[in-house]
Amino acid sequence: MKEGIHPDYKVTKVHCACGAEWETKSTEETIRLDVCSKCHPFFTGQQKFISRGGRVEKFKNKYNLD
Repeated sequence: MKEGIHPDYKVTKVHCACGAEWETKSTEETIRLDVCSKCHPFFTGQQKFISRGGRVEKFKNKYNLD
């Protein structure tokens, strides 16, 4: 590898909007996230299924398909 062309790789503090914090390594000093694995619905198992009535549902209702 060439000398002097790679960025500094240092310990980084990661902050999530839910309040979770942890350390990792990156070229940035701090990283702020909106969603992490501690608050994302996929990982927590608290998913909300909302029937919004998209195009497929409108089509089925229009032609009485079920």
